This record gives sequence, C-alpha cells and structure tokens, in this order.
Amino acid sequence: MTTELISYEPATGAEFWRGPVSNVDEEVARARAAWPEWAARPITVRIEMLHRFVNVVRGRAEMLADTISRETGKPLWEAQTEIESVIAKVEISVNAYNERTAQRRFDGAIGGRTALRHKPHGVLAVLGPYNFPMHLPNGHIIPALIAGNAIVFKPSEKTPASGIRLIECLHAAGIPEALVRVVVGGPEHGKALAAHPNIDGLLFTGSARTGIALNRQFADMPDKILALEMGGNNPIIVWDAPDAYTAAVIVAQSAFISAGQRCTAARRLIVKDGAHDELVSQLKKLIARLIVGEPHASPAPFMGPVIDNEAADALQESFLALLMKGGRPIVQLERPFENRPFLSPALIDVTEVKERPDMELFGPLLQMVRVPDFDAALVEANNTRYGLSASLIGGSPQLYDRFWANSRAGIVNWNKPTNGASSSAPFGGIGLSGNHRPSAYYAADYCAYPVVSSEEENPRGSIGIGLRQD
Repeated sequence: MTTELISYEPATGAEFWRGPVSNVDEEVARARAAWPEWAARPITVRIEMLHRFVNVVRGRAEMLADTISRETGKPLWEAQTEIESVIAKVEISVNAYNERTAQRRFDGAIGGRTALRHKPHGVLAVLGPYNFPMHLPNGHIIPALIAGNAIVFKPSEKTPASGIRLIECLHAAGIPEALVRVVVGGPEHGKALAAHPNIDGLLFTGSARTGIALNRQFADMPDKILALEMGGNNPIIVWDAPDAYTAAVIVAQSAFISAGQRCTAARRLIVKDGAHDELVSQLKKLIARLIVGEPHASPAPFMGPVIDNEAADALQESFLALLMKGGRPIVQLERPFENRPFLSPALIDVTEVKERPDMELFGPLLQMVRVPDFDAALVEANNTRYGLSASLIGGSPQLYDRFWANSRAGIVNWNKPTNGASSSAPFGGIGLSGNHRPSAYYAADYCAYPVVSSEEENPRGSIGIGLRQD
C-alpha cells in the first residue's frame, strides 16, 4: 500500500500537492473522542464558530480559488463562484436548521406537554467528489456541524489539497481540530472509512456505481444514516422555442459548463424531428466559439480540461462506441493537446442508435435524440434509471405543466439550464440519482434525528379499567 498521495494539475500535468496518507482508525478515534463536548455546546456557540469560518474563507478566498482551479482544471472564474457558495452555505444551513429541526413544544392533556427536539448522530463520514472539491463536501459538513456531529472527511484522491484547505479554514475559525478530521488516501481509504464500525453515518457525493455499492453495504445497518447524492443522465427538451440562439445558449450552459463534469449537466438533447435544424445550426456556431483552455488563461476560458487523461480517454472511447452503433457526429469530440485531458465540446445524433447506453458520460459530450411529438419526448426524457434534473426550453405554460407532471426527476426546470441549482432549495433526485435524502436546504434532515418527549412536571397516573375490586 502506498504511503503517499500526489495530485496533479490537469491542465499542465505538473505535480500540485503531495502528502502522507492517513490512518483511518486514528482519525475516526480522534473525532469520536471530541464529539461529546461539541454536541454539548449550545447551538448558538456552534453557529457563532461557523460565522467565524465564513470570515476565514473570505480572507483566504484568492488562495482557495487558485487551489481549486489548479487542482481541478476548472477556470478561475468558476472556482471563485465555488468559494462564494462555500461562504453562502453557512447562513443557508442556519436557516434550514431553524426551520426544519428547531425545538418545538405542544400543549398536552391536563397540563402536560409534548416536546420535539433533535439530536446529532455522532461521527459522520463524508466522502467528497473532485468536480466541486470544496462546495459539495461543505454542503454536508456545515449542516452536520451545526447539528452537533463530528466529521471525518475523505476528499477525492484527485483533489486532496482542496479538501485539506477547506478543513484548515474550519480549524482556523476555532472548530476543534480533533472534531473535524481529514483522511488522505485512495479508494481503499474511502472503503475503510465507509466500513468503519465507529462511524454513525455516511454522507456521500459521487458516482452511481459507488453509491449502489454503499447502499448494499449499509443494507444490514439500519442504525447508520446513509445519504447518497449521485449523478444523472439528464434530459433537456427544446420544443417550439421562440429564439433558437437563446435555446442554444441554455443547452450549451447545461451540457458544457465545468467541462460537462456536473451531476446536473445535460447529457441528452431531445428535439422535434424536422424542426431542429435552426437550433443545431446555432448550437454548432456557439460550440465553435467556446474557449477551452487552462484555468488562468486570458481571455478566460469557458471550460477547462476534464479531471485527468483516464477520464478523457474513457469519454473518447464512449464517443467512438456511439459512432460504431450508428451515431451521427454533428460536432466531433476533439483532443487538442496530446497527453493532456482537454476535450472540445461534442454533439452527436444518436436517434438511430437502437440500444443507447443509460450511463452518465461525465464530460462535454451531448447526445441528441429526434422525436416525432411531445409524448415521445416525454417518454425519451424518462428513458433512464436516473432522475436528477430535467429542463424544457420553449413551449407554453400548459406544455410545461405536462412536462413537470410527467418528468421523473428531483429538479424540473423551464427555460433554465439543467444545472445551477439553488442551495436555498432541496437538491436531489430519484432512481440511481439518490436514496431519497435530498441535500442542500434539506441536509438538516439527515444530520440530526427527531426526539419526541411527553413531559409533565409532576408524575400522575391511573388505571381506569381492567382492575379487580379491593
């Protein structure tokens, strides 16, 4: 087993960070020992310390954005928006905690009362992804800390430095170092953390394949909370759009921002056969204008590389496989730099592909399907085991009502991209996209469990039936 982990800059191939791997047992033990004291602190104290975290992040924003940008390859402007989301998460989580898990009391019979309060689970493991290495794990960590939990966080082995920098901000704000721990390592460390007997739950963001394995692993452990936030094979329907250029812009934003490495990215473009030529023409022109470049380039690129050469190779193989099955290339998937994971945005017509793979192609590869009518469009949109996001571009309010009512997804949009979901709303999907534990605003629901108490200051009791006479 390797004793050191190294991350590389996708844009250059240069080494970015290296450090020793962690001992999972030791990290869980430290968090376990620190948890009772944190859980006993008043909620006001915990919230105040997280407000200090906001100030620390603001003070380090430039360095944090640069770390994300270099380690993921995403443009600097996009990394800066990720830092803004990290900052905003605290106040959103405070409001969510107060609304969804606040203490409540209800009057009961004969002067009694019923109290509803919430308790933290204990030590929660967090497994983070590489595409948003600070924002997405932060979306689990902040509400879990507010609720009174301890955290053992394993960042993606592809972006360890970003995860470490995030936790350093929590420690700098006064959050006890033993309370929030980082596990540095590869997939084997993630498996060890997920299987550790001394965690009380796991909060996961990542692929459906890993999420399904975790779901099986936790099937005989109902005592442990499991929240799965997985990917999507997301449809975007363009139907009677009044402006083809605007529709093309929304499609491009949905499919290609973050180099297509968002779980909410559009993977399938569904259009009306015979009425799609102008949209395709505008989309081709727009794709040709999108700048693909290194994170700090000037002018700023629209998108950077995918995470590594392995991911780029897999996407090229998927594009070739679709061609061999009958796909018709509209915009080719290009690899402009040899041995670097840059890919140009691609569009392929897969209408004639009889057995289209239902998988999340995590990159800038958009598949187009032509259908004869809107009923067929709805069938095609739902032709997936996933169910994260879906969008309709164009159409009347009545058509959107049909789309909303019949779409199997946790996010259903109209004239908006499939991505860019608000952190002030719940976030999650159905099918292979999650296990019905939506995150974002609803993360408070899985970070604490409700405790209901019937209470009365003086004991009183009587048995009014079923007793023998004295």
